[in-house]
Amino acid sequence: MKDQFNRLDDVARRSFMASVAKSCLGVSFLPFASSMAAAAMPAPAPRKAKHLIYLFMQGAMSHLDTFDTKPGTEVNGETNTISTAVSGVQYSGFLPGLARRSKQLAVVRSMTTETGAHEPGQYLMRTSYKQIGSIRHPFMGAWVHNVHGKLNRDLPGSVLIGGANRHPGQGYLPPDFAPAPIGSAAAGLENTRPPGYMQDDQLKDRLRLTRRFESAFRKKYDHREVKAYLEYYNEAVKLLNSRDLVAFDIKKEKPEVRKAYGENKIGQGCLLARRLIQKKVRCVEVTFGSWDHHRDVFTALPQRTGELDQAVCALLDDLNQSGLIKDTMIVIGTEFGRTPKINQNAGRDHHPGAFSCVLAGGDVKGGQIYGKTDKTGQSVDDGHVYPADLNATIAYGMGLPIEKTFMSDTGRPFKIAHEGEPVKELFS
Repeated sequence: MKDQFNRLDDVARRSFMASVAKSCLGVSFLPFASSMAAAAMPAPAPRKAKHLIYLFMQGAMSHLDTFDTKPGTEVNGETNTISTAVSGVQYSGFLPGLARRSKQLAVVRSMTTETGAHEPGQYLMRTSYKQIGSIRHPFMGAWVHNVHGKLNRDLPGSVLIGGANRHPGQGYLPPDFAPAPIGSAAAGLENTRPPGYMQDDQLKDRLRLTRRFESAFRKKYDHREVKAYLEYYNEAVKLLNSRDLVAFDIKKEKPEVRKAYGENKIGQGCLLARRLIQKKVRCVEVTFGSWDHHRDVFTALPQRTGELDQAVCALLDDLNQSGLIKDTMIVIGTEFGRTPKINQNAGRDHHPGAFSCVLAGGDVKGGQIYGKTDKTGQSVDDGHVYPADLNATIAYGMGLPIEKTFMSDTGRPFKIAHEGEPVKELFS
């Protein structure tokens, strides 16, 4: 009996002791034993999200004028603070729609980073690694595609809407994990039709001739990179012949739907992201720039935040109505924050010490605030979250193997979120 008892794990041992006490002594350790057992048990893993929509506010969105206002202080400037649907939680008055939907949002107010320069900061946020010249690291969409594969064999695993310039893309992963770049959501996927002078039979003849050349080249140069490039090429041809190509055309939406999202870059980007998720694209990243408000921040912000507020509200409403919100994680991110001190040009400068990001959908527990900054928003007081931690949190919610080591094409070991730790409290 003693040997058997020693082989029990901690939780089973407490349960055993409680049952013995109850049967032999007529007493129970409950609720004491139950609370101990519950504390010892690991938190359940979130239900794996199938899709990711990452909205990147390029240029460094001010936390003090969006999700972490400081009412009653000088640093608040002209930004009003309003109550949300969650008791005790306040957002900027520039975000009335999201304030009403705050029960769906988890706001991380304790983001902090190491760099206050735009390009390195954006790279770090997207990859968890510092930008160096010798290697390029994958962004989250490429990792989701790499680990989980495609849900729609004809469409890309990931799509970038705007902001493809200097984006890390698939990094050191093979070319077939590269995202499809869309310069403008309004224009959609361009150059998808053959020239007017070319008939269908002529196009097929050209493709057959191309494949003959490919076959001879591949026999002579049987390299991994060559195979990957040819696979990427074949995927492009498959896409052009797919019925689901129409997903890239937001003009197919009713005018009232396009108006609901907003006929601007972020509104059209979110609408296209929703259409692509409906067609089972794994990951869509939408870049929304012009947040670098070194001057006249309170003049520029109302329009920028208004467009963001309208677009994200429409996206949340649509995903809730279709039920896709359960399978889709939404992230609002930016590269760093902005200074509490308002400069002589009525703007805010770069501030890596503290900023905010937002998560929703999937198994994210809405209606919460994680972490906090000091009374001026200058620094993080509690719950520091670094870019790698945010990416680890996204990966955790997407069911990606955070602890697994992957090898680059040069034989160097890497992890999906570097050494980041997921914030598991953000999940149900």
